[in-house]
Amino acid sequence: MVATTEQLGSEDARVVAVANQKGGVGKTTSATNLGAALALQGEKVLLVDFDPQANASAGLGVPVFEVKKSIYDVLVGGKALLDVAIPTAVRGLSIAPANIDLAGAELELVAMLSREMRLANGLRPALGAFDFVLIDCPPSLGLLTVNALAAADEVLIPVQCEYYALEGLGQLMQNIDRVRNSLNPRLHIGGVLLTMFDGRTRLSSDVATQIRDYFGDAAYRTVVPRSVRLSEAPSYGEPIELYDSMSAGAVAYRYVAKEFRQRHLRQE
Repeated sequence: MVATTEQLGSEDARVVAVANQKGGVGKTTSATNLGAALALQGEKVLLVDFDPQANASAGLGVPVFEVKKSIYDVLVGGKALLDVAIPTAVRGLSIAPANIDLAGAELELVAMLSREMRLANGLRPALGAFDFVLIDCPPSLGLLTVNALAAADEVLIPVQCEYYALEGLGQLMQNIDRVRNSLNPRLHIGGVLLTMFDGRTRLSSDVATQIRDYFGDAAYRTVVPRSVRLSEAPSYGEPIELYDSMSAGAVAYRYVAKEFRQRHLRQE
C-alpha cells in the first residue's frame, strides 16, 4: 500500500462506499434505493455494483447473465468506466454492472501493481460526469472492499436494528483507519443508516438508541423500516420508487436522500 488518492479533484463527484462486511443488513437495498431517490431529486448518480453477487444490477433490471461489459473490465482490464456504465429506468441514475467475472477479481488483483488503487484509477476520468458515485461493496473485507475504500471520499454504513447490530463493525472501523492512513487520507465515515427498523418492538428502539449513542451525529435521523415491499422490489428489477412510490420504504429512502444531500451541502 504505497500510492494515495489525495490528488483526486474535490469538484468532481462525491464517491461514497456503502459498506458493511456483515451480510443481510440492507446494504444493497440502501445503495440502490438511495441512488434512485437522489436521481429523482435531480442529482446525476452512478451506482457501481462491486459485489460479485450482482444483486444491485439485478435489482435495477440489468440482465446479469447477458452483461458483456462490467465493472470487472474496468478493474482488471482497464476499460473506461463510461464505456461500461449504462442507464437505468430511473432518469439520472446509471449503473456500472457486475457479473460473475467479478468473483475471480480478488485473485487476479493479487499479482497486479497498485492493486488497491485499481478502482480509484478507473473512476477518476468519469467523476466529472456525476454528482454522486455510490459503490455497493461486497459483504467482506477483502481486496474489493479495500479498492472501494481507497476510491471513496466517505463510507455510508447500513446497520440493521437487530441483535448483534454492532458485531464486526470494529473490524470495519480498523480497515477504514488503515486505508485512511496508507492509501486515502480523505476517507471518513459519512453516516450510519439504521435499517430494518420495526417500531412495534422494543428491540429495534433499543438498538437504535445504542447505535446513536455509539456514533453520535454520524447516525442518520431517518430510519428505514422493515418492509415487505422493499424486499419484493428487486425481484421485479425496480427500485422501490418505481415499484411502489407510496410505500413506507419509498418514503423512508426519499427522506434518507434529503438528509444525505443536506449533509453534503453542509460540507461544501
